[in-house]
Amino acid sequence: MLERLKESLENCPVVDMGDYHYFIHPLTDGLPQVEPELINEVVDAVIEHADLDCDYILTAQSMGFPLASALSLKTGIPYKFIRKRKYGLEGEVSISQITGYSESDMYINFVEPGDRVFFIDDVLSTGGTLRAIIKALDKIGVEIVDVMLIFEKVGVKEQLENELSIDIKTLLRVDMEGDKVKVLGDGI
Repeated sequence: MLERLKESLENCPVVDMGDYHYFIHPLTDGLPQVEPELINEVVDAVIEHADLDCDYILTAQSMGFPLASALSLKTGIPYKFIRKRKYGLEGEVSISQITGYSESDMYINFVEPGDRVFFIDDVLSTGGTLRAIIKALDKIGVEIVDVMLIFEKVGVKEQLENELSIDIKTLLRVDMEGDKVKVLGDGI
């Protein structure tokens, strides 16, 4: 399962951002390039394992964009983006995102109480982005039918699931071993 995805990690560059080890991958950075076969394999796995009984797919800027778009094309389910740009629209919800290497604000628009959403993103690392989004969606009154991330860097998933009272699905569990990404196993 997910052979292309696993192979794609073999030669990923790893850069240090302070104490944070960041791997550069086509599905997390759009670099070096996103091969259609890779994104098709990932989207097929998402379709196989996700609960897609939702009103729409929701994701965060920026690398959730190609995932949500490809998933939408294969399923016919519309998608919406959480952006890092403030529009000042009525009902806009601002959230603070704190990751292992940055802090920024994100903005939720056109998401209403009672909406049923499937959330997808690229990496679960420190949990900062996902924590902020799930808390904001709960406050809005959104029903989160499922959450899936492609990569899970080990160490925070269980604690985050308990804190947020949600189940988090991931496709691959990974860790950093020196300047290499090591696949620890399949997620889900």
